[in-house]
This record gives sequence, structure tokens and C-alpha cells, in this order.
Amino acid sequence: MLLRGSFLALTVALIACGGSHDAKAEGAFTLSSPDFKDGARLAVKNAGNNKANPNCVGENISPALSWSKPPEGTKSFALMMFDPEGRPPGGVSHWVAYGIPPSVTGFAEGEVSKTSDKYVGGESTQKIPSYSGPCTPAGAPHHYTFTLIATDLDPSALKPGLTRDELIKALEGHAKVATGLIGTFSKP
Repeated sequence: MLLRGSFLALTVALIACGGSHDAKAEGAFTLSSPDFKDGARLAVKNAGNNKANPNCVGENISPALSWSKPPEGTKSFALMMFDPEGRPPGGVSHWVAYGIPPSVTGFAEGEVSKTSDKYVGGESTQKIPSYSGPCTPAGAPHHYTFTLIATDLDPSALKPGLTRDELIKALEGHAKVATGLIGTFSKP
């Protein structure tokens, strides 16, 4: 499957840039959601609500996310939501967040639908610093990859407004390990 390969490639690239993957020794670093299972469909309320786009059929409510067992020495987390099938060939970045303190272990439903003091907002493809839900046309569902990266960077180390690509570059040599979760969606 292309998407799982893309997630694996991102994880391998981040690890190769200086991280290590000692999940077996330290316990599995995991990302989960009570709102959807890995590989399952996101709820309609999680879709975007841009009234100018007929594919935005939701309420732009971010799903709840939680994580556990980060590697020792984690100083912050970065979290991205990406749709590799959106706007070919580059995909769509729906959310870029970083500088998440190690004391934060998740976000409640709807919490990241607006900016929060729990993270530094990057810049999505839509040019916003917070969650931007799917606006997928009817037909084959798109895959929304939530990637959580444990880093050795202090939460204030990176300036606000980084794009997904800029964040990945900034994490070179600072990523400890990554984990992910995939949700699917298409307009009903």
C-alpha cells in the first residue's frame, strides 16, 4: 500500500537523520484516538467546513489524539496530519504542530481546531496554524496520516509558521522516534 510505504519512508528518513528506534527496549511509542481506529474512517464532523468548497461537509472538529511511552530524553513532540493523495503530486498538509511539551500526552476532541498554548502552530497547505479537516471529494477515500515525532528539541526551539517540509528539515538530527495513525475520508 502506497500510504503505509510513505509513512514508513518518513519514519525511516527521520530515524536516519539522527534518531534511534529502541521501541522494543523502551516499550512501544504509540499514537491513538478514541474517535477512530488506525485505518478506519474519520467522522463527518472531523471534515473541513469551508462553505466555499462543496467537498467540505463537516464541522472542522479535530479528533481526540493521545500518545504514550515516548523515548527517554524526549524534550518535545511534533505532530503532522498529511493527505498524500490530495492535490497531486504534492499532497495536502492539514496540520503542522510542534514544540509540544513532554508533559502533554494528547489533545481532546476539538482542542486543535483552533490555536492552543500546548503547541507552536506551523503552516498548513491552507495557510493556517491549526487543524484543517478533510475536504475530500466523493469516491475513493483519501488517507490522512497523523505522524507524531518525539524530539530532543526544547519546546521553544523552533519559530512559529514552519511548513511541513521546513519542519521535517528542522528535525534532521533531532528526531528520536516517530509513530503514526491513519484515518480515511471521502465525501459521503
